[in-house]
Amino acid sequence: MKRFILSRPPDSDGLIRLTGRDYHYLVRVRRLRAGAVFPALLPDGTEVRVRVHSADGDTLVGACLTEKGRPAPKRCLAPILLFQALPKGTRMDLIVRQAAEGGITEIVPFASEHSIPKLRDGGDEKLGRWERIVREARQQSGSGIATAVHVPVDVDGLLAYWDSIKARRPGSLGLFFHQDPVDEGSLHGYLEVMPELIAMAIGPEGGFSPAEVSRFLAAGFKPVKIGDTILRTETAALYGAAAIRIILLESASWTLKPRQQI
Repeated sequence: MKRFILSRPPDSDGLIRLTGRDYHYLVRVRRLRAGAVFPALLPDGTEVRVRVHSADGDTLVGACLTEKGRPAPKRCLAPILLFQALPKGTRMDLIVRQAAEGGITEIVPFASEHSIPKLRDGGDEKLGRWERIVREARQQSGSGIATAVHVPVDVDGLLAYWDSIKARRPGSLGLFFHQDPVDEGSLHGYLEVMPELIAMAIGPEGGFSPAEVSRFLAAGFKPVKIGDTILRTETAALYGAAAIRIILLESASWTLKPRQQI
């Protein structure tokens, strides 16, 4: 069984109580009974093993076998944030799932100029669905990163949030993936400095508008173009996150060659 994601830590007695969907999954689907032990993750990523004390009525009561559990492994990579322009239809659900499986730390949806979905009421309902998708994706993949999803914002709200991040973590790097070449900088080159945090911005169908490109550049974002093909927005998010993670994971084994002087 994959590690079960606990929505809250155990109480002062080391007990957890699960109801609703959690109870149904563990008792009705997984058929756990008193005495069964299953692996779980606390909200902070700490690994624990839970022994079921009882599964009566509509509540499962269990106890962590160790008081503090096994600490989550130290993160060796900088946190990666996904600033995702709202796509058409249900594509955002797929992006959220893939981002959670890929270890993205935060997902911030935003309404771009070319986004067909606009900001409107119902953000809380979407957020609840995305949070459920994140939890399912983490349980399936075993990701120890507690991916957070934000309520959608506009571009002003997104850049204000970026400013607050830079104020707290000056070593942060912002990247925006664009279908047209804007600069000659490379992804390897941008990541060579080992940034403290990485935010990657992905446009909607149709990409970013010229005005948005100017705003991202003014906010300190670096433009990235990978390859000669134009990717779907949901593919670009996965593609970009994977490229960044692989470069960071293999950073000890690659070095950049100095550019030849012309």
